[in-house]
Amino acid sequence: MGKPKRNVLAAAEETLTPPATLDPSQSVVRVVKPQGNNLYTCELPNRKTVLLELAQRFRNTIWIKRGGYVLGERYEQGSGDTRADGEIVNVVRDEKLWRKQPYWPEEFTKNNRDLSDEDDSTVGQMPSSDSEEE
Repeated sequence: MGKPKRNVLAAAEETLTPPATLDPSQSVVRVVKPQGNNLYTCELPNRKTVLLELAQRFRNTIWIKRGGYVLGERYEQGSGDTRADGEIVNVVRDEKLWRKQPYWPEEFTKNNRDLSDEDDSTVGQMPSSDSEEE
């Protein structure tokens, strides 16, 4: 039997609004790639990578895409029970609203994104008209 729809809707609604402030152990991180078993490799604003575990309430209800943003909370140094460095406690779904928050990292602004050479890419474009004339 599947999860009740109210649980799915509650998890989805929880991700819509950003928190007013962040705890010192929390930060906004970018998802680099999924590792399987609800583990994700994420990039901190200082370009350091961490392995984060998806919180139980989001499993099988909220899907995280590569390159998306999540709110990660680092585990304390003494907890060696898991191979993960922390937990994903919230998922950024309305990115425009989250970017307006004072704690949004400068490193994740659109101007500083790692999409260099995006304008120079010719993938999916028609060949130039010069090659057709010859």
